[in-house]
Amino acid sequence: MRHFLSLKDFTKEEIFEIINVGLKIKKETKNKIFQPYLKNMNLAMIFEKSSTRTRVSFETGINQLGGNGLFLSNKEIQLGRGEPIKDTARVISRMVDLIMIRTFGQDRLEEFASFSKVPVINGLTDKYHPVQLLADYMTMIEFKKENGVCAYVGDGNNMTHSWMILASKLGLELRVATPKGYEPLEDVKEMCEDFAKESGAKLLYTNDPKEAVKGADVVTTDTWVSMGQEEEKEKRIKDFNGYEVNNELMSLAKKDALFLHCLPAYRGYEVSEEVFESHADEIFNEAENRLHAQKGLMVWLMN
Repeated sequence: MRHFLSLKDFTKEEIFEIINVGLKIKKETKNKIFQPYLKNMNLAMIFEKSSTRTRVSFETGINQLGGNGLFLSNKEIQLGRGEPIKDTARVISRMVDLIMIRTFGQDRLEEFASFSKVPVINGLTDKYHPVQLLADYMTMIEFKKENGVCAYVGDGNNMTHSWMILASKLGLELRVATPKGYEPLEDVKEMCEDFAKESGAKLLYTNDPKEAVKGADVVTTDTWVSMGQEEEKEKRIKDFNGYEVNNELMSLAKKDALFLHCLPAYRGYEVSEEVFESHADEIFNEAENRLHAQKGLMVWLMN
């Protein structure tokens, strides 16, 4: 049994296997072929953080695979009333075949997985967002940018950490530009440097967005104010001045560079309206690929 808690637990070959299963299923879906790969299986979806794309993609995905999705918010289960995580895990995992959790601390996810009898998927934590990176890299493959230079501009958050792990596992060049005081966590940087020694990846950390974006094939960002950081909004907006991905910054990337965003996007903050709309095809293909990449992941985990 394998859990999917972070990309760090998977080899380059396994990451490609998962994505290739997703691409195969996507092709079938586009041809209106819905193979019941997970017939009669049940996916429990536990949400301690709200979501649009995560819920719709997982619930639609398991249904298209012949299974059933069960939405569980923390307001509706005993976990939200103080039941120990390990007890909730031991109960739910005896009743379903697969569990997805979207929560706050990575430690909560890992504790749940350690007591689960079935595979557990990280739908997002404050530290990692690995299912999003499966969709992002699937999009890069489809746009022929799978070996391109990548630039991440913005907050050193769960998306940054996941980009770092993906790049260091697959041997990509990644440049991360964050304001001072918002750099990625040191333990993640050290881990990724170790992965890079084996894969040949190149990782650059800078406080200069222009240095990161210059000559890049793929530019990506994320919101400056994530869930739980609302009280810091005004300070963050001030601290992130100069980090908006706008036409001026994108002009430093290659002419045919992709722009990716995990959504929701706040125009006028991390990305300009002009850049977002001129790259909307890529962004919404990326969003759709959450569905297909996660179907590939679920099938891979259960087989």
